[in-house]
Amino acid sequence: MAKKAAKESLHELSVAELEARLLESQEKSFRLKFQHASNPLKNPMEIRTARREIAKIRTILHQKEKVA
Repeated sequence: MAKKAAKESLHELSVAELEARLLESQEKSFRLKFQHASNPLKNPMEIRTARREIAKIRTILHQKEKVA
């Protein structure tokens, strides 16, 4: 249920807010990859989670562009 609520909250954001969140997620992903390369992370699944969040945001942005 929590995942569905989070996904719906992304759909409610404006395009500008989604783009800002996309930049934040990309920076987080970069930092995680860099940290993992120099010193293994305690939870390497964070990289996958960040990558999937980026994909979700890009998908929603693409859907909003098609509608407009």
